[in-house]
Amino acid sequence: MVALQVVFWVCFLLVAHTYLLYPLFLFAAASAIQLRRDWHYLTRRRDRRRIPSEPLDPPEVTLIIPAFNEERHLPDKLANLRELDYPKDALDIVFISDGSTDRTQAILRDAEGGNIRVIYLPERGGKANAINHAVASARHGLLVLSDAATLFAPDAVKKLVRHFTDPRVGVICGALQFQANAESQQTEGVYWRYESMLRLMESRLGVTLNASGAIYAIRRACFVPIPADTLVEDLVVPLEARRRGFRVWYDPEATAVDFAPTTVGGEFTRRVRIATGSFRALGQIFGTPLDALTTFAFLSHKLLRWLLPFFLAGMLATSVALAGSPLYRTLLIAQLTFYACGLIGFLFRRRLRGIRYVLVPYYLLAMHMAFLVGFIRFLARPGTTEWRRVP
Repeated sequence: MVALQVVFWVCFLLVAHTYLLYPLFLFAAASAIQLRRDWHYLTRRRDRRRIPSEPLDPPEVTLIIPAFNEERHLPDKLANLRELDYPKDALDIVFISDGSTDRTQAILRDAEGGNIRVIYLPERGGKANAINHAVASARHGLLVLSDAATLFAPDAVKKLVRHFTDPRVGVICGALQFQANAESQQTEGVYWRYESMLRLMESRLGVTLNASGAIYAIRRACFVPIPADTLVEDLVVPLEARRRGFRVWYDPEATAVDFAPTTVGGEFTRRVRIATGSFRALGQIFGTPLDALTTFAFLSHKLLRWLLPFFLAGMLATSVALAGSPLYRTLLIAQLTFYACGLIGFLFRRRLRGIRYVLVPYYLLAMHMAFLVGFIRFLARPGTTEWRRVP
């Protein structure tokens, strides 16, 4: 019985740490840093924000956009590129069609010319392979990566590249916002607001872990070709930059808009792919030297969240075994209530869309189940490179 109690409370504390204690730690630490900066500003007139000014002569940039069967989004993407507030003679735009089978290649052929180039890969090799081809053909020392469906704010490229005046900076991560329907606003939208707050606080501590693959910039000198089986290049690329001694920062002012999957089912599919790639990247992650604070952030924000399905299962199983005790019986009821809310959210999600936060239990359970499925796929299909946009 003692062993079961130990297992329960270890699992409970790990779950609580992931979703409550770690965010509270970040809030306290980030607040302390902000207070310190404000104090220095008041007493010494030092800039408390420390945001670099944009260079008078914008540096030359290669914007890389991999695409697989993106005929639906490419017209908007091309229009968005024309609206960027960046000199055309300093912006080299490279599309990579990764063996597309729809009208993607026809649309890109019509768009070629000026500062837009296209690489046509005859066979589908995966996003990592497509990025490697594009980087090899890049003409400039600064790279900005985006997705075919992502729409940049007009000043997004300027905001990203202004940081590279500091030679120590290797990667700048932008801020992604989601355009969502009624269901995804109550699920992915809520989760992403929470995630964005964590990323902002982590950036104040200098422990930014990963980028959003839809908007980030990297110094070409710190880019290393990505293994072909990589599914989470936006995690692997910043880690490799850290390994080579460069800094990774997050700029919440460099923004872009993407489109959330229309249903939790679509988001589930995307999360399974992310989970599979995350587990696959563990060897590379553990081989990257990180300082103590960044290691703590990785364990708290990433690894524990990936393993959370096992902790939740451990809590449920041990509380069932210990249900003879009033305390554990109460805790069991609380867990079953949460799972019941998730089931109700799944069964009645169309009717409940208008009620704020009511679909969150359903979303969280679906995401944790996705990581469990991703772990199983990681064990069963170690070499898969497939990637596609989720509708």
